[in-house]
Amino acid sequence: MIKKISYAIGALTLAFGLWGVYVRLFEGEQSANYGSYIIWGLWVAMYLFLAGLAAGAYMLAAFDYLFNVPQFKGTGKTMLWAALVTLPAGLASIGMDLGHMERIWKVYLEPNFTSFLTLMVWGYTLFLILIVISLYLAFKAPEKAAMKAVMWIGFVVAILVAGGVGFLLGGNAARLYWHVGLFPVQFPVFAIASGAGLMLMLVGWFMPDMDKTQRSNLLWLLAIISIATSAAKLYFVVADFTQSLYGGVTDNLIAVNYVLNGPQAFTFWGVQIVLGLLIPVIVLAQPKLAKNGFVAGLMGLFLLIGYAAGRLLIVVPGQVAEMMPGQAAAFTGPKLDITYTPSLMEWSVTSAVIGFSILAILIGMDRIVRFKEVKK
Repeated sequence: MIKKISYAIGALTLAFGLWGVYVRLFEGEQSANYGSYIIWGLWVAMYLFLAGLAAGAYMLAAFDYLFNVPQFKGTGKTMLWAALVTLPAGLASIGMDLGHMERIWKVYLEPNFTSFLTLMVWGYTLFLILIVISLYLAFKAPEKAAMKAVMWIGFVVAILVAGGVGFLLGGNAARLYWHVGLFPVQFPVFAIASGAGLMLMLVGWFMPDMDKTQRSNLLWLLAIISIATSAAKLYFVVADFTQSLYGGVTDNLIAVNYVLNGPQAFTFWGVQIVLGLLIPVIVLAQPKLAKNGFVAGLMGLFLLIGYAAGRLLIVVPGQVAEMMPGQAAAFTGPKLDITYTPSLMEWSVTSAVIGFSILAILIGMDRIVRFKEVKK
């Protein structure tokens, strides 16, 4: 029943998203609400979320093929497939943000390796290739030395690309809200947290045929990982916010107040903290509930929603402080606004990306991963 509902949700969100994709491709970015002041919005946030999800899924696949954790045995293919789906989905999201998508070839044929963006594109390309090779070897030679070697390289690259996003933001000294030395450390933690949330959903809702004891133990282990990473995430947020408030730097005060009691207050308190952190932690801390497939999957969904909201609360608040005093009032225009709310077209494109991800993961689990395992 849950699988049928998930297929329906995936199909509906993809169908709704096709309109936004059409508008973006044929009418450009006129319908987007980001502009000259707020230059990064929902699509960049979803890129951070989905690319991090891919890195986290790969790391958890390594628990099966690299570290041989008994509870993860047999789950590696599913997580590698999830990584293969979510990474292109994240790159598609950031691709929609580009003004000239057709120029992407330049980063390969005319690269500037002094640009960190170039390094990130090449890093993601390498990571995608490693995911494909890992998935191929998972079917053909999972016990061979080549699989171990590729998984080790992929595991390190997954950490680097996840941390690279933090470096990309944190290295921007002009945006003090992002200019945090621990950003490159935080993002790999966010990645493994997202991967655990996704795996809670997949195991809890879509893998009922797994051995009952193994499934129960795996759900409990994922619950522990989720609680630990949620605590770490909360610590990072509290540390960043309290330092900003105590330091009293104007740009940071504007950004933090924008999150805590401004336009994004509900997203922070209601979605990220209550729905995406407190409820899952409280529920998953109870072994009986954590080992219940339906409950575990639901908590995984809540965690993912919270992590997605958290990415938006990283991207947007860092841009709301005026770069020059009086900037927002000096000129007026449709793209000259210091506030940001995603437009319907932006939500539609994101809906397409999420719908694609849902359907691709489900179809892959039904038609590719399961088929190969049964055939073997």
